[in-house]
Amino acid sequence: MKLDDHRESSNVEDRRGGMGAKGTIGIGTIVIALIAWYFGIDPQAVLDVAQVASPPEQRQEAPAQGAPRDELSVFVSRVLASTEDTWDGIFREGGSSYRAPKLVLFTGATPSACGTGQAAMGPFYCPGDEKVYIDLSFYRDLRDRFRAPGDFAQAYVIAHEVGHHVQKLLGISAKVDGMRGRVSEAQFNRLSVRTELQADCFAGVWAHRAQRERGLLEPGDLEEGLGAAAAIGDDRLQRQSGGRVVPDSFTHGSSAQRVRWFRTGFDSGSLKACDTFAARDL
Repeated sequence: MKLDDHRESSNVEDRRGGMGAKGTIGIGTIVIALIAWYFGIDPQAVLDVAQVASPPEQRQEAPAQGAPRDELSVFVSRVLASTEDTWDGIFREGGSSYRAPKLVLFTGATPSACGTGQAAMGPFYCPGDEKVYIDLSFYRDLRDRFRAPGDFAQAYVIAHEVGHHVQKLLGISAKVDGMRGRVSEAQFNRLSVRTELQADCFAGVWAHRAQRERGLLEPGDLEEGLGAAAAIGDDRLQRQSGGRVVPDSFTHGSSAQRVRWFRTGFDSGSLKACDTFAARDL
């Protein structure tokens, strides 16, 4: 990706390495952790949860510009800035304004308006605080565990989560969430799949616009993005876990579906092409 000359986003909140408010751990928690160790439970899990759940110290969070300047955090900041430029332009074309999300970098666990974010959950978007959360160690898993290397594969992850933010701004997320409890679990899973595939398509729209307007992509980048989309399809993940493939349990879509909708957004560059809810065939 050609990002060396791209600006960085001012909407990055770095909570790694003690950044931001952290909870305190009391002697009672330590005793519980020791008991957990006795029964074969990882005591670090107890300490991590206690640290996130306990009342935070009253101290101000350091500003984003004081965060560590490591290569990966600079990269994701530039990717976020690229999504800001793209979606700002698209919203202006539609006669409205774009409100950019924050990108939170964390290690292990962190509080969010959607509950405690855990690294094991992978990257996620929380509509309650309009923030994208990512533990950057996920990129190591993406490369080694999911066999999806490359900088554009990493950028696709950010663009997909930003796609969920766009869904919130357009009112799509609220409509889908309003169906929770009104339909069966299998039916809601199918709505969730359409939601996720649309976020993939929106990521493709970003890539199309960024390439057309700023020449962002290099040879092989598109293939990296398609590889990442395929690597995290529900069917592939279920096979990797040793289980059988159960389509009714899908919440994000199959590998083929994720590739198809990312490619649809990339080829068209149009939001109208991303109406997964009207599509008869995903």
